[in-house]
Amino acid sequence: MVNVPKARRTFCDGKCRKHTNHKVTQYKKGKESKFAQGRRRYDRKQSGFGGQTKPIFRKKAKTTKKIVLRMECTECKHKKQLPIKSLFLEYNNEINSLELDDLSMQTLRARRTEEVPRTSHPVLSC
Repeated sequence: MVNVPKARRTFCDGKCRKHTNHKVTQYKKGKESKFAQGRRRYDRKQSGFGGQTKPIFRKKAKTTKKIVLRMECTECKHKKQLPIKSLFLEYNNEINSLELDDLSMQTLRARRTEEVPRTSHPVLSC
């Protein structure tokens, strides 16, 4: 599993305006509302006869997802998000760490198996 510290000391953009301790969690998408405008429009269009009315996307290209860390200030409770560019995270503090979800680990394994060692090209090296 990829480990991320449960707490981090970083700058607070809220009322504090100084470096404070932040509680770190992994961002997860919330449940979709049934009454959002797009959902209502889609449900109305789908109702009745006529089958599937909108295209269903099936050409997934990416193998990994960027991790987004959600940090909450312990003093003023201000929340901010920090996207991590890579799944290969290295931290010294392994004792205070939270384990990332299974989807992140599956994408990490897929990325590791796809990596090909880089060799010099015979034509381009001239």
